[in-house]
Amino acid sequence: MPTTTRSDLLLPAEPGQRALARELYALAAQQPIISPHGHVDPALLAEDRPFPDPARLLIVPDHYLTRMLLSQGVPPAELGVPTVDGSPTETDGRLVWRRFAAHWHLFRGTPSRLWLEQTFHDVFGVTTPLSPATADAVYDELAARLAEPEFRPRALFTRFGIEVLATTESPLDDLGQHAKLAADGWGGPGGRVVTTFRPDDVVDMEFDGWAANVDRLAEVAGVDTGTYAGYLDALRQRRAAFVAAGATSSDHGHPTARTLALSDAEAAALYDKGRRGAADAADAEAFRAHMLLEFARMSLDDGLVMQLHPGAVRNHNRWLHARHGRDVGGDVPQATEYVHALAPLLDAHGNDPRLTVVLYTLDEDTFTRELAPLAGGYAALRLGAPWWFLDSPEVLRRFRETVTETAGFYNTAGFVDDTRAFCSIPVRHDVARRVDAGFLARLVAEHRLPADEAAETIVDLAYRLPRQVFKFGEHS
Repeated sequence: MPTTTRSDLLLPAEPGQRALARELYALAAQQPIISPHGHVDPALLAEDRPFPDPARLLIVPDHYLTRMLLSQGVPPAELGVPTVDGSPTETDGRLVWRRFAAHWHLFRGTPSRLWLEQTFHDVFGVTTPLSPATADAVYDELAARLAEPEFRPRALFTRFGIEVLATTESPLDDLGQHAKLAADGWGGPGGRVVTTFRPDDVVDMEFDGWAANVDRLAEVAGVDTGTYAGYLDALRQRRAAFVAAGATSSDHGHPTARTLALSDAEAAALYDKGRRGAADAADAEAFRAHMLLEFARMSLDDGLVMQLHPGAVRNHNRWLHARHGRDVGGDVPQATEYVHALAPLLDAHGNDPRLTVVLYTLDEDTFTRELAPLAGGYAALRLGAPWWFLDSPEVLRRFRETVTETAGFYNTAGFVDDTRAFCSIPVRHDVARRVDAGFLARLVAEHRLPADEAAETIVDLAYRLPRQVFKFGEHS
């Protein structure tokens, strides 16, 4: 049997292809990280405080982990997840860690286990395998690392080789943490941190507190949002502030991919209905759909790349939402239609190369049937990498296999880690680079692609494409 090493992680099992993949991966591994979409709190880097204990760093905020234990009857409160009403949760990090380690077997074969083990090994240098018996030993090793200056956020940012890290903020955010980073003159040697405009909380009428959020938008933007025209102007003002803070893209997390072209009068009537609290679910969907066209028009003016992340049924686990709030693992994917849903936007702007719309999906059945043909036929469209529930080696491979034949490599936009877990960023990018190296090695082995072109392509996928698509090179 051929000898394998840890360096062969995720590379092809066939020896010839593995040898090719090793060479390709070596090229990708040298590239800086472009992280164009994620949810790292910018305060982490602006304040540069030492990380908390291992449990609060790696377990408590990671809904991939806590939802798995919930599925086996372990309440999130026992893992330290805060409650909406402030009722008690576990605060002892070591006890949280032990409880998690006791259920480590639940993660066999999952990307969560892969990411965590790689984080332990590659980021912290901890090689002791996690188990119930070793829980305290691993915890102590991690805690010792976290006490060292080399493991503070800014030092890790530099060690990770991050060239650009995009965070995600609401238009209601004053961007104070980004201002602090700018005032410090800090983005890491050769790197920077930028914001992303995420307007869901002031666009989605079904978002908790939408009307109050729109009132707050008026305060932040300094523009009266009592009318639909004023509302649009306030959004433009906030987009300008985000651009000034370094943003190159907006992000839209709608339940569906539907777009709709309404007249100003029709849109104003819907807006007024929502402000009165009289809008129903159909009204909310129509308004979201129309606003995607409005944002596309704004992007033609200010140059922001549009990211569309549809397909999540938010807060499906109502008990979890009521007890612990949003973004704690209670969301579920649903089937998502793109061909007809995007037609109004594409009819209006799909052939305009000044617009870039990066499409994502939680419904991989659409890779071949809808997304690849759309991206292969419209100048404005690019395909985003598999994300969230699809962010795994298996789906990353299927993504390349199903979209390349129709959209090619160059209608895709590179990898996004979509993470709140700062320490997992290099690990997740490394996984994607290994999968791409394996796919390209197969093409070379099958005589479908020359080795020199595969070498160029792996660097494009890892670095040049995301840098180009998300316009990071324009602000260097």
